[in-house]
Amino acid sequence: MAIRPTPSDQPQLDLFGAADARPAEVHRLFFALLPDAATRARLAQAAQALKASHPGLRARWVNPARYHATLHFLGDHALLRQDVVDAAVTAAGKLHMVPFDWVLHEAASFHGRQPPCILRSSSVPEPLQQLWQDLRHALVLAGQGRHVARSFTPHVTVAYSHAALLEVTPIEPVAWRMDGIALVHSIPGQADYQVLARWPLPVPSG
Repeated sequence: MAIRPTPSDQPQLDLFGAADARPAEVHRLFFALLPDAATRARLAQAAQALKASHPGLRARWVNPARYHATLHFLGDHALLRQDVVDAAVTAAGKLHMVPFDWVLHEAASFHGRQPPCILRSSSVPEPLQQLWQDLRHALVLAGQGRHVARSFTPHVTVAYSHAALLEVTPIEPVAWRMDGIALVHSIPGQADYQVLARWPLPVPSG
């Protein structure tokens, strides 16, 4: 799978041949679970209900088109790294999983300067934990162990707020059928993600 650099990957020169002073782009790669349209709509309804139940929450709400659950982060890079893409494709080709369900039924916050408001489940379904673990192992074998996390808290970020939610908030349960994973390329500040590859579940063993 060859991914050619876009023109924005190259330095921009002014009339005197000097690179301009615009901030350098950051190219982010990660494996993600992407909801289908119906699940995305239910997640958006849960986010709207959370917003309505917390009228004092000052937050920047995420566009539902960007809803996802990160499986593994593969780093921020100065350009789209073909070697990392190739390694990720190799790792995904080692998986062998079947579809399963994940039910999100509560909202909570992480800590931080702008605490993310997230939707999650109170426990991680065993098939989801196994998928994360198998992909982590495959990424380490493919030479991508530098960025992969040692623990997993699956969630969907729906907002970035100025203060964390004071307590876990129940939501109308959202059943999400997990039937595939995706390799995603993102440039912070741009509206859209680029899906570089998808692997439907079941993924045949490589």
